[in-house]
Amino acid sequence: MAHLVRHGPVPQLPSGLDAVLLSHLHRDHADVPTLRRIEPHVPVIGPRGTRAALGRARRADVREVVVGDVVDVAPDVRVRAVPARHDGRRRPVGGAPADALGFVVEGDARVSFAGDTDLFDGMTRIGADALDVALLPVWGWGPGVGSGHMDPERAARAAARLRPRVAVPIHWATFLPAGLGRRHGHLLREPGPAFAERVARLAPQVRTELLAPGHSIEVHPAGARPPRFIPIR
Repeated sequence: MAHLVRHGPVPQLPSGLDAVLLSHLHRDHADVPTLRRIEPHVPVIGPRGTRAALGRARRADVREVVVGDVVDVAPDVRVRAVPARHDGRRRPVGGAPADALGFVVEGDARVSFAGDTDLFDGMTRIGADALDVALLPVWGWGPGVGSGHMDPERAARAAARLRPRVAVPIHWATFLPAGLGRRHGHLLREPGPAFAERVARLAPQVRTELLAPGHSIEVHPAGARPPRFIPIR
């Protein structure tokens, strides 16, 4: 990750995965050494350009999708590609061009994974069918979020548009540039709780769950047992 330093232990990768979802091909999301550690038969679903970008990852099953595509990954479980507002081009060292995507996993539960994105009007349409869980990025990897990302306030506004039963903040408490830990260490602690506070104010019907990387929750719609979702960042 070049100039970025990971804070905290690297989570153990879960076994028995049905699929890996790559929202875009930036290296903090599409890490080749990590993908090599996952069983080679597990399909990887990502935007156009994924196959070329992951050539060294030795993935046997790479499925490239665009917005609107649907992929079946397990009996009665499918993944639908949805829009995201984020510059997915790989810079500064080039590589395969790719758009950024979000995903909705549809099965016993409906789970939205936003990837990296800024707030956009289409989130209301994504949430039109009742969502059980929304995984929402609440920060970036430095002192500021930059374009194409959400801070806790904008992520809470996204939760209000998506209207899930449960919101899980992701994309925080993990990376900072080398040398900034002492001055900006609060960014490893504050974005998640700040998001929860703002969701309580803007979307009180949404319950927020704060998870450390590698931890998981199970959400049970009436009488059903949905798949687990385990953030590694």
